[in-house]
Amino acid sequence: MAASYKKLFKLMIDREIKSKDLAAMAGISPTTLAKMKKDGAVVSSEVLVKICTALECTVDEIMEIVPQDNQ
Repeated sequence: MAASYKKLFKLMIDREIKSKDLAAMAGISPTTLAKMKKDGAVVSSEVLVKICTALECTVDEIMEIVPQDNQ
């Protein structure tokens, strides 16, 4: 199983929030957000809490667990 953050990026589009703006709002690096664009990216729970706090949402609104591709 792997984490997918597609929900986060859809939420950002819906709210018209750019990556650099979310990074500033959440106090995280833009590099971390770029890393999260890849399914299976590992980020700390601290990062997820910062993003959720900035967006006033819950973790299940920004991520989901998906089956991992066997490559």
